[in-house]
Amino acid sequence: MKILVTGAAGFIGFFLAKKLLEEGHIVVGLDNINDYYDTNLKYARLKELGVAKDNAERWNVSCISSKFQNFSFIRMNLEDRVELPELFKYEKFDIVCNLAAQAGVRYSLENPESYIDSNIVGFLNILECCRHNNIKHLLYASSSSVYGESEKEVFSVDDRVDNPISLYAATKKSNELMAFTYSHLYGLQTTGLRFFTVYGPWGRPDMAIFLFTDAIARGKPIKIFNNGDMSRDFTYIDDIIMGITILLKKEPAKKNNPKFFLSNIGNGSPQPLMSFVSAIEDSMGKVAQKHYLPMQPGDVPRTSADLNELESYGYESETNIKEGVEKFVDWYLDFYN
Repeated sequence: MKILVTGAAGFIGFFLAKKLLEEGHIVVGLDNINDYYDTNLKYARLKELGVAKDNAERWNVSCISSKFQNFSFIRMNLEDRVELPELFKYEKFDIVCNLAAQAGVRYSLENPESYIDSNIVGFLNILECCRHNNIKHLLYASSSSVYGESEKEVFSVDDRVDNPISLYAATKKSNELMAFTYSHLYGLQTTGLRFFTVYGPWGRPDMAIFLFTDAIARGKPIKIFNNGDMSRDFTYIDDIIMGITILLKKEPAKKNNPKFFLSNIGNGSPQPLMSFVSAIEDSMGKVAQKHYLPMQPGDVPRTSADLNELESYGYESETNIKEGVEKFVDWYLDFYN
């Protein structure tokens, strides 16, 4: 199959593109390589996929990988209403995996416009391109943040999620509503992927594991929000990719809208934040200096994924915190030292 992966220079998109290529698919990667975080990391990911920085920097020009004969990359904005439809018309994709988005909960408090441009306008452009180009299946990144401050022990896709507490979460909920509408009106098969706290090698510098590891390595204090009274369904990148590839091949149906589907992808075993910190300390052989702070606006105290339906399709989270953290720390020390 020919598959478009947007956000291919990003954390999850990079790993997904690589996995799909290993499975023999033809993959086109798309990313605008914005400067939300260090673009050198994004170009380094693309280099792993066989795309040199000089080629990747050019706008709206497709370049072929030197490592994977079935991979090409194009730098483009999702919200480009001229170039994106032309790309769809020319490439004739079978499946679209839309992982491109303006990420980050806290950043959405400072730069709300960028979330509307990428996550709302850009997503509408993706939906329209899928609608007019006979796309068989659109998978798109949602987020566990849509659950807000839910008081339930375990978060289910059947829960009401009408109270987002950050603009980032609101844009992800909006994506789900928009996808539902296109599934209903035009029969577009859509699958929303509610990711739970993804971590692993090549991860984003604004994520907790990166911030903690970097600070400990430099002998600086780490910031512990809500005084450490938090827990997360930390999910290793390989498990996330397993979940996506399982759903990519499935066509699960819901009675009220058989073309619309949502799925959690998590670990299923939430861990206290301080246990996560301890795992990093153990892997680095250093004790962190800790600066305890109150809860940040837009953040939530805990997340926990109901994975029953995904597990019924063969999903099984395989990487525990100790193993996953060790792999991240090993990558960090190698990449930055």
